[in-house]
Amino acid sequence: MLDHYFTIRSDGESEIEIKKSRFICSLKRVYSENEAKEFIAQKKKEHWKANHNCSAFVIGEKSDIQRSSDDGEPSGTAGVPMLEVLKKQELINVAAVVTRYFGGTKLGAGGLIRAYSHAVSHALSDIGLVEGKLQQEIRLTISYPNLGNVQNFLENKCYTLKDTIYGEHVDVICLVDEAKSEQFMAEIVELLNGQVTFEEGECSYHELPIKKKEQEDDI
Repeated sequence: MLDHYFTIRSDGESEIEIKKSRFICSLKRVYSENEAKEFIAQKKKEHWKANHNCSAFVIGEKSDIQRSSDDGEPSGTAGVPMLEVLKKQELINVAAVVTRYFGGTKLGAGGLIRAYSHAVSHALSDIGLVEGKLQQEIRLTISYPNLGNVQNFLENKCYTLKDTIYGEHVDVICLVDEAKSEQFMAEIVELLNGQVTFEEGECSYHELPIKKKEQEDDI
């Protein structure tokens, strides 16, 4: 399993206009090539009057499946530039379709490459990205007097506090990067002089919003 990955925050779409041509970029999370092809077919059906529905997708933990299509645009001016934007952002399990309604002005090969790239990067900026981290759930059982120390520790060390349960003792449920779980527990033992018990829960991915790592291409 990956210890982390990057992908889109949600499905969605965004539109830009360049020299009166409309470029609508639709993004969707996909987990198989068939799912990506179904999404592309759906967009072609939805925008059947459009001049082009170009596409690109990246699937798999190691970006094992990469495909692109120019859908009638000059070879290499649409699908590949779209795919390159997804790859530069290190995204996985994402399909992009850019629908073009021609506005009457030809853009030339360079203009098309910039337009399709910008359509995807603009949509990624609008929709947002997330980083999924493989994290271990760890339950700390502590006494009430130690709660403040633990809360301050979690805040200062940037560990994630998932929940706090109050009973005879206090159960503090934390999310810790899997690779740091042993280090985390050792730090807590030192902080509380051993006055803590641990229970490890499930290890799963948790997604957090991130800032876009690359600036949009200039038009």
